[in-house]
Amino acid sequence: MKITHTEIYRFSIPMEPFVIATGTMHFAQNVLIRIHTDAGIHGVGECSAFPMIVGETQETCLAMAKDFAQILIGKDPLDIPERMNDLLGYAAHNSTIKSAFDMALFDIAAKHADLPLYRFLGGQKRTIETDMTIGIDSPENMALSALRYQKQGCRILKIKLGKKVTEDIDRVAKIRQAVGQDMIIRLDANQGWNFDDALYALGALAQFNIEFCEQPMRTWFDDRLPELKANSPIKIMADESCYHHHDARKLINSQSCEYLNIKFSKSGGILEAQKIHEIALQTGTKCMIGSMLESRIALTANLHFALSSPNVVFFDLDTCLLGHLADPVIGGLTYNGYFLDVPETSGIGADATPAFLKNCEQWII
Repeated sequence: MKITHTEIYRFSIPMEPFVIATGTMHFAQNVLIRIHTDAGIHGVGECSAFPMIVGETQETCLAMAKDFAQILIGKDPLDIPERMNDLLGYAAHNSTIKSAFDMALFDIAAKHADLPLYRFLGGQKRTIETDMTIGIDSPENMALSALRYQKQGCRILKIKLGKKVTEDIDRVAKIRQAVGQDMIIRLDANQGWNFDDALYALGALAQFNIEFCEQPMRTWFDDRLPELKANSPIKIMADESCYHHHDARKLINSQSCEYLNIKFSKSGGILEAQKIHEIALQTGTKCMIGSMLESRIALTANLHFALSSPNVVFFDLDTCLLGHLADPVIGGLTYNGYFLDVPETSGIGADATPAFLKNCEQWII
């Protein structure tokens, strides 16, 4: 089997503004690709650029996608490690757009094996419950959002923080007061605090029964993560500090965190995510599967990966519920309240709707 060509789409999804510590996203800056083969099988991949975290924009993803597509012409799509090495040999970083190509290659491989992706990866079905994320707003508005999600059946909240510490503490206090003690609350500071602020905030927030806090500090303070972890009453999850399995190894060996957050946009896709998971599994470090602002296409691939990764025990797969104003997906994962399931069709089991793609800018390489 050989790759013949790749379709590339500017897959912009309108959405309500979403605010985190490092910036605001006004639409989902996504890119969709379809890798075609001479066997009549095509693979679908999607990525979501989040410039203020990973550093890639939709424009850089599109530019690199054209180069990557050219590199892969005539090559075997089933040798995924070699194909991803081809891309690595061309560009050292650009993990977000690489994840779309990785995803499409795994889609082809699973379709070729006539298996749903999670089974191709050696997984099995289990109960998956996502959290719901609340973006930064006034404490009162965030508490109202928390109540709304609770009334809709949500049992796990992820609260975005990382602004002024006293205001962040007030945000969590108001949310906990509104929802009571039964809801699980997670925090995500998105690198918003320095060491002193993080130490103070985590100490003050512990009274609100917090499951963990993601990425309290900027990555340039990673050398102080072991000290923060040793003094924090709240468990710490590394997110922006963990892109690949070498990061995972260093974080674990230095006792910098209790948990790791795996995202395809950081790892460059499933292949590297598997390596992160394996290192975490060997040391008993539990993981979360997270996401940026993907549609249900990429979220479905995320869920397939989670089903094949027993050490992934936290699930942040709510991105298409965070104000997306369109759902341009055929097939894909389904939500039963906040419980998720994947289709049994071969491959990822999701693709974009022709009607939506008709209005997307397209390139064929």
